[in-house]
Amino acid sequence: MTLSRRDLLIGTAGLAAGAAGAQFLKSGPAFAQAAAPQYKPEQGATLRVLRWTPFVKGDEDTWLANTKKFTEATGVEVRVDKESWEDIRPKAAVAANVGSGPDIMLVWFDDPFQYPDKLLDVTDIGTSFASKYGGYYPGLEGYAKQGDKFIALPLATIGNGILYRDSMVKQAGFSKFPEKSDEFLELCKALKAKSKPAGFALGKAVGDGNNFAHWIVWSHGGKMVDESGKVVINSPETIKALQYARELYQTFIPGTESWLDINNNRVFLAGDVSVTANGVSLYYSAKNDPKMAELAQDIRSTTMPVGPVGQSVELHQTTSAVIFKYTKFPNAARAYLQFMLDKPQMDAWITGSSAYCCPPLKGLIDNPVWTSDPVHEPYKRASGTLRPNGYAGPLGYASAATMADYVMVDMVAEAATGQRTPEEAAKRAEQRANRYYRV
Repeated sequence: MTLSRRDLLIGTAGLAAGAAGAQFLKSGPAFAQAAAPQYKPEQGATLRVLRWTPFVKGDEDTWLANTKKFTEATGVEVRVDKESWEDIRPKAAVAANVGSGPDIMLVWFDDPFQYPDKLLDVTDIGTSFASKYGGYYPGLEGYAKQGDKFIALPLATIGNGILYRDSMVKQAGFSKFPEKSDEFLELCKALKAKSKPAGFALGKAVGDGNNFAHWIVWSHGGKMVDESGKVVINSPETIKALQYARELYQTFIPGTESWLDINNNRVFLAGDVSVTANGVSLYYSAKNDPKMAELAQDIRSTTMPVGPVGQSVELHQTTSAVIFKYTKFPNAARAYLQFMLDKPQMDAWITGSSAYCCPPLKGLIDNPVWTSDPVHEPYKRASGTLRPNGYAGPLGYASAATMADYVMVDMVAEAATGQRTPEEAAKRAEQRANRYYRV
């Protein structure tokens, strides 16, 4: 097989599976620092894993290194494929519906609720980890459980925060980054007039677009549904949020309505904007490039501003691992995830990811990576502070479908760009959401 960045076959052909693999499972050096999987992989088992394209090289490098350790211990060859962030959701839905594709996928938010009956039950692994490591953070656990059953295993929160050019903020007349949304609007106006403008994704960006749009609405008290699941997005609070979005958009660099997850990275690194929202990966794109040393030294990070609700309300990119029922090797798949998500491997992955990924278990949060660089600090709180996208109702098919249809993102973008009035945008979002939240 031809090796490439997109399709990588990991493993050694000379390693035998089956009985030999099981014997090595008990005594192999790769498991000297970790508990051996409770599941014995099937004889001749191979696995295909589909994950999202990384934005931090250390994330991928460590994931592949951990996978190689699993292969060395069990004899199970694992092929790791990558897809763009926007393509993960449709790829997973197709695999679930046709009953063919990767054995394991790393998926987004509440996507597992779109096809729960197609997923392997991993409750024993999830409850074991929860007991062993102090429990899951509620937001991540909610994305992975249907009732008392784990239909997915929480993997990580990819923290979303403000990244900004310190020199440009000061050039705009601000000695520190504003903590409140009204002051933030004034900063953006000053940046456009005196320095470089801000820029936030308003396109169908699965991470940055959703994070920004939900923050806009939530920070003003709006929400898609109430506690019972009734659609309440068309509210006075939402209208105020959309009016704010309209004002804020007029300070942005042109073109943000078409931005996907990669676009704000490129524009920020090109020096065309001074403020955006992103994972810590943006910082490392500059830090790891000698030509951008000056830019990297100027980058600072903080949390999203607090709006009229008076508290931080943030959506962070959340990813879980699922196993499809159609897999021919369910024990090997379970063994792989149990190994990859256990502490020795997770600690290495979180460290290798340079604070890009925040762990799902409370007992894994204490990692030296958070204090190794001041820019990392805001991202440590991601798993503990995230608010699920289905707020304030229960997660399920409706919340997942509404998210997949970009109802919140489209509403904010329509109002911000002036395509529709805030009232029209909220009304349209209400109509779209009601297609999924049928009473």
